[in-house]
Amino acid sequence: MDKSVRTENIHVTSTKNVVIRWASSPRDYKWLQSLWVSRWGGETMVSHGQFFKVTELKAFLATDQGKIFGALTFSANPGQSECVSLDALAPRMGIGTALLNAWESWARHQEIERLWLITSNDNLNALRFYQKRGFRLCRLYPGAVDAARLQKPEIPLLGETGIPIHDEIELEKWIGTESGY
Repeated sequence: MDKSVRTENIHVTSTKNVVIRWASSPRDYKWLQSLWVSRWGGETMVSHGQFFKVTELKAFLATDQGKIFGALTFSANPGQSECVSLDALAPRMGIGTALLNAWESWARHQEIERLWLITSNDNLNALRFYQKRGFRLCRLYPGAVDAARLQKPEIPLLGETGIPIHDEIELEKWIGTESGY
């Protein structure tokens, strides 16, 4: 595993020096691959029946003095953009929020109206985090994680809190429109 992805020695006291930038170099994407392997169990992710490769996604990185502290990967289609992964390696320091804000700012400039993402039923921290930042629950996909596990067996049966992982939950945030929430 790439040592830059190890989380046990990460210490951030403030996010005032954190810079959000595009992942643009082969080195950035190699780091993202290592991150996905260490945090998500592989270089691919399955969500709503679709396989994602980190090297095929757009990504923002949160850095401080050249060291990476977080990443947000996403795909974009006309009118909407999906967050595929969000990792803040120093939790509760504003890194995840800064990455979400960068994604939303980018989306507004692209005239994208809908931001959305999928999380699993066990991920209570993610559900809390996204809802506090304006995302709303919009769809439930019962058994979707069970189906994804057939394609990617390394998906665990239980979440970190012991909740069985079975379902996907879609959250969305409408931006730049009067018709959104």
